[in-house]
Amino acid sequence: MTGAIVSPAAESIIAVPHTNGDDRNAPSLIRWFEGLTKNDGPLVGGKGANLGEMTGAGLPVPRGFVVTVDAYQRFYDRSGIAADVSARIRNLELDEPDKLRAGAKALQELVRRAAVPDDVRGAIVGAYEELMAREPGAGGFVSVRSSATVEDSAQFSFAGMFESYLNVRGADELLRRVKDCWASSFGARVLFYRLKLGLPAEFPLGVVVQRMIHAEKSGVVFTVNPATGNARHIVIEAVFGLGEAIVGGQVTPDHYEVDKGTLVVTDVTVPRKEFMLTRDPRSGETVRVALDDARGGTRVLSDGEIRALAELAIRDEQHYGVAQDIEFAIEGAEVHVVQTRPVTTLAPRVDGAATTPKERRILVRGLGASPGVATGRVRVLATPDDEGRLKSAEILVTTMTSPDWVPIMRRAAAIVTDAGGMTSHAAIVSRELGIPCIVGTREGTRRLRDGMIVTVDAREGSVLDGEVVTADTTLGRLTGNSPAVIAAAAPATATRLYVNLAEPGLAESVAARPVDGVGLLRAEFMLLDALEGTHPRVLIRDGRTEELVTRMAEKLTVFAAAFHPRPVIYRATDFRSNEFRGLAGGDAFEPREENPMIGYRGCYRYTREPDLFALELRSLEAVRKQFKNLHLMIPFVRTGSELRECKRLIDASGLGADRALQLWVMAEVPSVVSWLEEYVRLGITGVSIGSNDLTQLVLGVDRDSEVLAPLFDERDKAVLDTIRTIITECTRLGITCSICGQAPSVHPDYAAFLVRCGIDSISVNPDAIEATRRNIAAAELRVLLEAALYRDTGGMKP
Repeated sequence: MTGAIVSPAAESIIAVPHTNGDDRNAPSLIRWFEGLTKNDGPLVGGKGANLGEMTGAGLPVPRGFVVTVDAYQRFYDRSGIAADVSARIRNLELDEPDKLRAGAKALQELVRRAAVPDDVRGAIVGAYEELMAREPGAGGFVSVRSSATVEDSAQFSFAGMFESYLNVRGADELLRRVKDCWASSFGARVLFYRLKLGLPAEFPLGVVVQRMIHAEKSGVVFTVNPATGNARHIVIEAVFGLGEAIVGGQVTPDHYEVDKGTLVVTDVTVPRKEFMLTRDPRSGETVRVALDDARGGTRVLSDGEIRALAELAIRDEQHYGVAQDIEFAIEGAEVHVVQTRPVTTLAPRVDGAATTPKERRILVRGLGASPGVATGRVRVLATPDDEGRLKSAEILVTTMTSPDWVPIMRRAAAIVTDAGGMTSHAAIVSRELGIPCIVGTREGTRRLRDGMIVTVDAREGSVLDGEVVTADTTLGRLTGNSPAVIAAAAPATATRLYVNLAEPGLAESVAARPVDGVGLLRAEFMLLDALEGTHPRVLIRDGRTEELVTRMAEKLTVFAAAFHPRPVIYRATDFRSNEFRGLAGGDAFEPREENPMIGYRGCYRYTREPDLFALELRSLEAVRKQFKNLHLMIPFVRTGSELRECKRLIDASGLGADRALQLWVMAEVPSVVSWLEEYVRLGITGVSIGSNDLTQLVLGVDRDSEVLAPLFDERDKAVLDTIRTIITECTRLGITCSICGQAPSVHPDYAAFLVRCGIDSISVNPDAIEATRRNIAAAELRVLLEAALYRDTGGMKP
């Protein structure tokens, strides 16, 4: 027999064959909101977990359920597509847009064509029928939204890259849309964004199925002003109809600001709204309805609705304990919360606005969505296909952006859009990239022309004619040829904050931000570019070694110059054999390994192929003749014997006589705990903890495995104990200790743990710089206060 559909209040729905009514090893294919909390993200994704958490907190969430990660995994494994998917991902060319789009499209078609297993299909259809029985007024309509396990975290926002579908009706259409959501996990920009951030390419995906609200009004609420960092202000944006018009940046929404203490509305902006998205009463499909001047220029929310939303937002923030970004929908007199997530990026608050000299003309105004000031040449683009026209550090001006724009946005000094609000794609991605952004200008693409020199002041929401010196210029100098983003003053900390980098194009802009250096400069992207997709042995065979050395030296110089005199710690090449084999000619030189993750890589590879390692050392030597701030780190060191041989090779190179060179090792293999004293005797001066590899080796979890993803946790007790031991040993031996893995970028509480352990520095991804600096400062202050209280209480714990 088959497990029956149970009440939504139950823990889960198990729709798989069983014989005794209690198969505890069966996967949980469906979970209702009532049985979920925020800690269930690994099973249902961030969106699903938050909806369950809000339901449990008594917030007005429309009823629904989640098709779990287990269901996705069951589909992925039983459909027979897993091997093909993995092979195609390995061959993706991230920096070739046309090839990436073609590869992603093929991956998505694989998913859409694959058959859904009967037990998964039965569970989804049964839950849908149960939901409609409990919600007879819904008319069979549901919304279907992707819920990725990393989508709504505190550090990452994938800003509309995963698919959502509205006004879905009927079991067949629901199943089709669930598969479309699964397929969106392999969209071109999702793959680009994840792989560039160093995240696994294949991520499990949950799908939220929720009663569809026939929204008359909808929008977003921020419990802190995301553009200024002012925690005393609540920001509300609203449109008529469905909120997708806001998220997509298609309509410039009403903008309301509310004092959090008094709930008094302090600012109202009512732009002209050209259209609304709503459900067609005949077809049931989502349609675009034009608004006349009278309706389009009308204020969306009443004072009573603004107050109700503000009170709801305060409840939500108090429940989660951090600032929230809330999506709402209003149907009749009822306000519904359809999503909440932490605000992923916040501008540090700076008192006092920038001053605009009277002689400079304001060209356009809009909403400052990502703070900062930048000067540069205007480049107006109509579509992402025009990306070749945008030169690095120009001002990107367009109607609106979507996920297809991400690679282009990364090259811009600032972004200006005609449409959009605080939650539009342009706003979210710009805040994450640290790029000044102004949205909702309405006429930016008409009034700004290619080649104009302008200053984008995103704190004031204005684009000014020419280069303008503002009050923020004390934090940095703007030039017309080399735009600079002005960062707000960061708190001073004893623990140094470094950044992880790989792309030379980001060096200058990130160096202008409040960091103390580069804690991890990855070799792989630079080497791939220098090799032009060819295996290094082929270049050696063809007599092109000098060309390779020169290219690598040029790229390393970009980083060393941008950050000078701050240290730049270059991690030597750590390609695995399967990655090297994927290069042209690689099959002839690379071994085939069952588990390349713990195979022929890192330090041991250098000892077996000293001629290749020597080329890398020559590039480093060439740069250090001019920039002494560039240092070397050896990855994946297993034992003292291999490091001894590697050190011999370094001493025999031109770097051997360079006494100012710092030599670091990555602490990725747990054996470092036993070998550290020997490493120091060999001349190691620094250790950088690679939390990704260290976690997988301490826990015995393949970090590339989707099946084991729920077990991969850098916060596991065993991992934390190992990290604490490494830091303690480094302190005892008198060498510096840092961490450069993913953990501090993803988990804000990690910084506090590391500070308490006595770590010397923390290296994070660029999007986490400001937040981590604040976390470090707070943790250091707490340690100092506790020490003071300890002294005041005569040595007793307060």
